[in-house]
Amino acid sequence: MTSDASRSAGGLPSLPREVSEYYARGRESGRLAAGHALIERARTEELLTRHLPGPPGTVLDVGGGSGPYALWLARQGYEVHLVDPVPQHVEQARAASEHQPERPLASARIGDARRLAEGDESTSAVLLLGPLYHLTERADRLAALREARRVLRPGGLCFAAAVSRFASLLSGLFDDLLGDPEFGRIVERDLRDGQHRNPTPRDYFTTAFFHHPDELVAEVREAGFALVDLVGIEGPGWPLPDVEKRWADPVQRDQLLWAARVVEREPSLLGFSAHLLAVARRA
Repeated sequence: MTSDASRSAGGLPSLPREVSEYYARGRESGRLAAGHALIERARTEELLTRHLPGPPGTVLDVGGGSGPYALWLARQGYEVHLVDPVPQHVEQARAASEHQPERPLASARIGDARRLAEGDESTSAVLLLGPLYHLTERADRLAALREARRVLRPGGLCFAAAVSRFASLLSGLFDDLLGDPEFGRIVERDLRDGQHRNPTPRDYFTTAFFHHPDELVAEVREAGFALVDLVGIEGPGWPLPDVEKRWADPVQRDQLLWAARVVEREPSLLGFSAHLLAVARRA
């Protein structure tokens, strides 16, 4: 998402065409239930539980997609408000919320991470578990982080996720994609400047920015946050070709999660995870 494609004529957030088309396929609602995303979801929930104060509290899930984390937090007793730029995602989140009437979402609306409607110091925690992927300009990522800081109460936490700079390289290696010259060129640019572009019709993700760990830390601090933690989410097990089979075995599932915890803060291995998570506090 770039500055020149940030707003529609009606003032609502707008995504670049290729990003909108990618999410219009409807795959996002089930993404966290398959493949290496099984580790991503379990570890993200683990890290949120580790750092969030217990309910009740107000959580703003910005870029919350169809609501997997928002709905999970609502079931625990938090007051959760979801914001996402994709209308289909907001509709899916609202529909899923209706299926847990005792613990529904407090709200779900279309919105832009860089221009939140919430008031100053109005929420206890902000999740940015997707927006930094598609804000390809550094100024836009800083704007989203500063908006998160603005709406947080003093001492509140922001959880900012990023795709690792090395994710496509590792995926290409383990999924045997590097034999495709077009994929090879995508990886080369990812490694050079973090700008991920997919000019092919194949499912090599869509327009995004992939962070080096040091870049994520620098942006969080420049936005005015105090860094609390920086971890690799999935750890070394995510590229395994049989990850779903291993996940179905409780013993091997514990091994995958244990491996992720062991190396989660090791500087030399941070980039090996597909995703990074920065936990930051409004001082």
